[in-house]
Amino acid sequence: MADPRSYRPQTGEIPVDPGVYRFRDEHSRVVYVGKAKNLRSRLNSYFANPQGLLPRTRAMVFTAASVEWTVVGSELEALQLEYTWIKEFNPRFNVMFRDDKSYPYLAVTMGEKYPRVQVMRGDRRKDTRYFGPFYPAKAIRETVDTLLRVFPVRTCSSGVFKRAERTGRPCLLGYIDKCSAPCVGRISPEEHRDLAAQFCDFMGGQATRFIVDLEKRMAAAVAELDYESAARTRDDIAALKRVFERNTVVLSEDTDADIFALKEDELEAAVQVFHVRGGRIRGQRGWMVEKVEDMGTADLVEHLLQQVYGDGSSSNNQIPREVLVPELPSNADEMSVWLAGLRGARVDLRVPRRGDKATLLGTVEQNAADALRLHKSRRAGDLTTRSAALQELQEALDLPQPLMRIECFDISHVQGTNVVASMVVVEDGLPRKADYRRFSITGDAARDDTASMYDVIQRRFRNYLAEKTGPVPQGMNSEDDGGGNSSGSGSGNNNDGVNDGNNAGNNSGSATVPRADTTTATTRQKFAYPPNLVVVDGGQPQVHAAARALKDLGIDDVFVIGLAKRLEEVWLPDSDFPVILPRASEGLFLLQRIRDEAHRFAIAFHRQKRGKSMTASALDSVPGLGPSKKKSLLAHFGSVKKIRAASLAELQAVPGVGPSLAETLQRTLALAATDGSTAAVAPAVNMATGEILDS
Repeated sequence: MADPRSYRPQTGEIPVDPGVYRFRDEHSRVVYVGKAKNLRSRLNSYFANPQGLLPRTRAMVFTAASVEWTVVGSELEALQLEYTWIKEFNPRFNVMFRDDKSYPYLAVTMGEKYPRVQVMRGDRRKDTRYFGPFYPAKAIRETVDTLLRVFPVRTCSSGVFKRAERTGRPCLLGYIDKCSAPCVGRISPEEHRDLAAQFCDFMGGQATRFIVDLEKRMAAAVAELDYESAARTRDDIAALKRVFERNTVVLSEDTDADIFALKEDELEAAVQVFHVRGGRIRGQRGWMVEKVEDMGTADLVEHLLQQVYGDGSSSNNQIPREVLVPELPSNADEMSVWLAGLRGARVDLRVPRRGDKATLLGTVEQNAADALRLHKSRRAGDLTTRSAALQELQEALDLPQPLMRIECFDISHVQGTNVVASMVVVEDGLPRKADYRRFSITGDAARDDTASMYDVIQRRFRNYLAEKTGPVPQGMNSEDDGGGNSSGSGSGNNNDGVNDGNNAGNNSGSATVPRADTTTATTRQKFAYPPNLVVVDGGQPQVHAAARALKDLGIDDVFVIGLAKRLEEVWLPDSDFPVILPRASEGLFLLQRIRDEAHRFAIAFHRQKRGKSMTASALDSVPGLGPSKKKSLLAHFGSVKKIRAASLAELQAVPGVGPSLAETLQRTLALAATDGSTAAVAPAVNMATGEILDS
């Protein structure tokens, strides 16, 4: 691996003109190709302080051993030359869109004496008309089978055609009138070519013309009382309409467009495109790309259009009049000129902002999101990939034992309110949702993320130690055994400071132990065995807080790391520099997936808790006051303010409120008003209508 300083060119040697540059490794293989408006400015950015470079860029400059450049006359020429070199050298650090399948096209070989209709994949051939792509392949075969009734064009291979010529007998399709049988002279070459041209016209969007002609022919046959011919024509019309209506009408009939959409994360991007011809969706394609470069959506769009439309063997009709994208590339004008040169006519490259095209773009984006989610789920479910990820993490972090169990923690709040945390668990690379936990955080532990992380880690592992050896002395934590938000040690109830769905967020600061099935609670483990690795969402501060919590508990066999979202850096508690995993690393992908799952789980709990707090009432804190009695009180008095001012006799006038409950109600509301705690409690609100239920 070369030091970039060893091959860095002098600043004065690099021109300030637009051009294309190539990085080569020690074996002279091209590892990266790029273009720039100003070569000097762009190349100098690669030789800045390596610590300031993004991981993928740093890997590229250390892999390379030399750099060279070519000056061109304009940005358009730079765009063309960059694409040419990317196709020629296939550099490992350039973004390459991998087609997730070989898409089938409907092809008509107009260059042959007897044109043939067939389903084709792969490279395009000269003098062949292509329609599509279609997905799935079954759809195009059904289309061909239907159209052969009206346009009986040859579909057989050369071997079958020559054998029929030699024997003078057509194949089965010729006998059932789904082939005009030019092999035995039933139709002349000119007539057969005209039939193939009509087939192409129909597929090209002129279906209405053929249907109208057939309807006129059917009417003429009926007028002549030729009902058999009229019936056959009627069936032909029905066949054409089935094909014509099979594709969804989404835009006006004169619309020809390709609509692209992307869904991306830090490592990968999914791309989907809908091919709209004649206002109908004729096909769909998808790609997955690993983001080995630091680039935004605009750069991804530029590289995508280069690779989709830059194939010199493609026919002009592959590029439609409109190319709709989610974001314009930085060189949109040059890209439009380049596409127009390939098509031989103007190409409108733009972002749809409103109307049907913007709506369809949203549909394509949803398909891209689904494709990315499916790709990740399949990747996560692959045993070989999971094993490689766990092995890679163990080696990168220099851990002495396999990572059988990983736990990830995340904190969620809005400006310090409704602070919650989540714990997600992965065993053997797969999520174990039965072991997921949620934490409510209040008091001093909620003052910042580091205090919250310290609190959550202590509560998780204190409960584990309690299950293993008995309760941990209270002196080992600054909070009560419930972690500052609940009571109980986790050995005789279902409220160990961890909320599992039915008591989440309802016991903050309370010394009341909720009812529980003691038989179930004593036998049910709150936490399984400890993890080999703890992952926290954050950088050095969060990692240090988690490590300190484990140290205070006397646990020294659980390793802690943090994953910082900005640059996806892995932080260790005893290091001032992060561990940088390769961007295409399976280990990094696993960490990201765990972190994102913890983030999702924490946000879901935070929203639930925040929603409950928005409808909190001062009556909620009154012991023994259930929902029905609370409703009766509000219906009788109209507001909490009037309930607070009522006498004992007035309170007892409400059905269901006896002397004891009236005294408790009056005392609790008076105490809340004296403490000022009611100021922090929002009035009960109907979230559907906005109506204030009490005040």
